[in-house]
Amino acid sequence: MSHRLLQDRRTVITGASRGIGRELALALARRRTRLLLVARSAEALAQTAADCTAAGAAVDTVIGDVTESATRDDIRDAVAQRWGEVDLLVNNAGVSAHGPFARSDEATFRRVMEVNLFAPAELTRLLLPLLPRGGDAAIVNVGSILGHRAAPFNSEYSASKAALRAWSESLRAELAGDGIDVLLASPGTTDTEFFEHLVAKRSEMPWKSAKGLPAAVVAEQIVRAIERGRREVFPNWRGRALVVANRLFPGAVDGWMKRYSAPQGATVSTD
Repeated sequence: MSHRLLQDRRTVITGASRGIGRELALALARRRTRLLLVARSAEALAQTAADCTAAGAAVDTVIGDVTESATRDDIRDAVAQRWGEVDLLVNNAGVSAHGPFARSDEATFRRVMEVNLFAPAELTRLLLPLLPRGGDAAIVNVGSILGHRAAPFNSEYSASKAALRAWSESLRAELAGDGIDVLLASPGTTDTEFFEHLVAKRSEMPWKSAKGLPAAVVAEQIVRAIERGRREVFPNWRGRALVVANRLFPGAVDGWMKRYSAPQGATVSTD
């Protein structure tokens, strides 16, 4: 597909209250997309919805945790009642864990996998019957550059995003005959509040990070990739460079990764 018109497209976005999810909602609102926004924070979600309405979009919301089947059922029911079908599903909600794997625990790993892999997979399965075949419907999975090259002290997050990438590739091939695109977005470091919203913290985490792209810039590149019918997008050129370097010089990238961060303990953050 050379160009997908987004005006009036019925769109579901998870993790829409802040960060990349909020900026995706705003970018789509400026294109007059019809939106169903999903997030756990009622106050932050209401603000995003108000801003999207001001930008010219028709907006509905669902408050809840996408790892819970009741929330996913609410999303399915809202789509069925309001629109009957959904043209664009954006699986954006995510959590991150940081720290030495040896100091982590089962609950941390399971939470990261539940949010970053199982929730989007189950929501997609639930909404697939409502995606029109033979048209220009699309599923967008927001992954990470760490799904292509894992980083130390990010084992749970890297594993979840690598699995999301593999699932996206499989799903893309399965749905190609139905005319449903699957886009994997793999942002690098992004300036968001991602690490300011912790759901668990074991100790302080002194870590170093390169300055990232503004979330609005990342979101705009993802939306343009949706419009162009792309299969994958790397919003940050440094992320694409890392993937290429890892293929050509994996040992050198290993060494660079070891120096990238040195956290102590483990934390879990959510958008």
